This record gives sequence, structure tokens and C-alpha cells, in this order.
Amino acid sequence: MTGGAAVSGGLEEAQRVELTVAAVAPGGHCVARVDGQVVFVRHALPGERVLAEVTEVHRGFVRADAVSVLEAAPDRVTPPCPYARPGRCGGCDLQHVAPPAQLDWKAKVVREQLVRLGGLDETECDALGVRVEPLPGGPLGWRSRVRYAVDAAGRAGLLKHRSHEVVPVDRCLIAHPAIQDLPVLTSAGVTWPDAEAVEAVASTGGDVAVTAVAAGRTEVVSGPDQVRERAAGRDWSLPASSFWQVHPAAADTLVAAVLELTDPQPGEIAWDLYGGAGLFAAALAGRVGAGGRITLVEAAADGVAAARENLRDLPVVEVVAARVETALTRRRITGPVDVVVLDPPRSGAGARVVRDVVAAGPRAVAYVACDPAAFARDVRVFTGLGWRLAELRGYDLFPMTQHVELVGLLLPG
Repeated sequence: MTGGAAVSGGLEEAQRVELTVAAVAPGGHCVARVDGQVVFVRHALPGERVLAEVTEVHRGFVRADAVSVLEAAPDRVTPPCPYARPGRCGGCDLQHVAPPAQLDWKAKVVREQLVRLGGLDETECDALGVRVEPLPGGPLGWRSRVRYAVDAAGRAGLLKHRSHEVVPVDRCLIAHPAIQDLPVLTSAGVTWPDAEAVEAVASTGGDVAVTAVAAGRTEVVSGPDQVRERAAGRDWSLPASSFWQVHPAAADTLVAAVLELTDPQPGEIAWDLYGGAGLFAAALAGRVGAGGRITLVEAAADGVAAARENLRDLPVVEVVAARVETALTRRRITGPVDVVVLDPPRSGAGARVVRDVVAAGPRAVAYVACDPAAFARDVRVFTGLGWRLAELRGYDLFPMTQHVELVGLLLPG
């Protein structure tokens, strides 16, 4: 060991220790052990020997950064961004990993979560063939929405890992080229003395907008108030600050997966829960036709407004402004229903929503998930109610980061 002396019971913050890295873990970490103590290490790869610096100490485990690589793994590459280093920007977790190996990394995390939290066994995971597919385009220049934090000096930048500290940057390499060219950073001679954050958008419809957030209010600084997106064979218009998938190919990729897995039929009834601006509702409407019915449930006011505006030509779609839990328990929406699309926030749908969805008697549920752990917990609830995870697809909507998007097909019986 080098650095600070060990404290009673284990490692201490800022201590440096040589260790051998084992398996990948959620959150962009790998697991290692020092005298039996679990260490979650960032900026490392399985099989490597590294010098790690402890960044956090918790009861039962510590966190650390690999500050020097003593024996590198074959899949290690030099991060293309100078800020993707220990102690700097925390946005990209996997820039040190070769792009094909990033897909394997994410698939291993998904599988581990399904076993540990979802209650599936190895045979069931083998049958699912858990894997993560890349999207069109490369690992850089894809992010169409970037939120820069602003420090006390008015400099826009990105946050350190698990910190509110702002790292001023001169460029974000995963940002869309149109965002990289915007004069919003200090390197362009720009500061934001009155802003808490700056958001930049480069839409699939060709719009580029910058908004500033100050005192809880969002103001458009440049570009249009409404940006255009193109997805699911439709044109969309929504406020520049509204939610939309950040990878240009994400919306169409997810729509295609949901339609293929659930195969909606003419005249069927469907629910689009956590429906946002209505992406899945529009796609479902095209399949169920005039004889069908779609109910979209969304709690965010801007999402409800965007859905009502963008889907006004689809009379088969009803937009319900409510929390999904409330809409289900207060019978604002009731079964029977044929197809349900669940696209919950990172925390997942939760047991109550899953139980209410199952009680409505759908023949199929498509679950769109941005967090493997939350997805696995909800899968466990489904299986406990007699359902099964029949298919699972993973997509690399967020290259260079630890995040992965999943689309699962859940069926009764």
C-alpha cells in the first residue's frame, strides 16, 4: 500500500492502494477487494492491476478511482476526451474501454442485475440471449441535448462524478457537432453570471437552441422556442427544454422494438404509461387504427401539452394528465386492455403499478427501461404474479457512458 495509513476496519479516503480488478458492476465501476473489503473502482477494466485512490468510504464498501494502470487489459484504450479522467468530468464512465467492449460491459451488468435483483437464473438469462446493440453513428458526437452546469464564476461546464463541483470544459466530445460549435463555453469567451445551468439542443429536425436556467425559470437565449423532431414517421414540435431522447436514432429504434415485440392489431386497446410527448402512442395508433383506442398517461405538464398538440390529428388517442399510480388506483383508466407500454423514469414503475397493470389483463407489456436495476426489480414483481420475461433487447443509446436502454416483452403465463 502507498499513501495514507489504513484506519481500523479498512481503507480511508485519499489512501492509494494497488489492487487487481475483477468483474464489472453497475454505475460504471468494477469490483475489487482489499483484505476482504469491497472496492468499487472507476476508470478500470476487469483483470487489470491498478493503483487506485479511495474517493469515498462507506459502511461495507469504498469507492475509488484508478489513477495509474500497472497492468492494462486488452480492451483498454486512451480516452479521446482529456476530461474523462479521475477527478475531472463524471459524464463519461467508459471512454477508457474500446467501443465493442463497452457493449459487452453493459450486457454483463444487465445480466447480473436480472439474476441478483430480478430473480432469474443463469439458464433463463441464457435463453434471453442478453446483449446490447449499437445504434447508427459512432461513439462521439451523438448527444443532441446537453445540460451544462454553471459555477460561481459563471463558467459553464460538467459535473464531477458524484459531486456538485463544476469542471469547466472547452468542448464535450459526445455532444452533437452543432452543440460543440455553439458559443456557450468559457473557451468561446462566454460566461453566465446569472444562470444556474445552460441547456443546448440540436434536434433531428435541424433546430439548434440554447436555454438558460435561473431561479427555477428557463429562458431561450438563442434559437427557436419550439424545436422540431422527426420520429415514428411523424414531425414533432416541442419546447426546447422538454424531454426527448438524446440520441438521434433512439426514438425510432425504441418504437421499432416496441411494435415488433407487442405486434398491435387493428381494433385493440392500448395504454402508453409515462407517455411523454406521445411517441409510443402515435406508433400504436398507426397499428390499432380507427377501431382501436390508446390512452396516454403523463404527469409532467410540458409532456401533456406536447402530447395534446402533436397528437391532435389522432382521435383514437386520449391524453390523461395524471401520475400513473394515481390514474390506475383511482380508476381514471380501467381495463380491459390488450397492450401496455411502460416507459417509467429511472426509478422504475414500482410494485403497485405492476400489480395494477397485470390486473387489467393485457396480453402483452412492453417495458422500456433506462435503468437495469429498476427494470430487474419490476421483472421480479411481474414473475411473482405469474408473468414471464419472454424477450429482452438492449440498445446503446448512450455510448461512452455506463447507461443502457432496455426493451423487454412481458407475457402472462
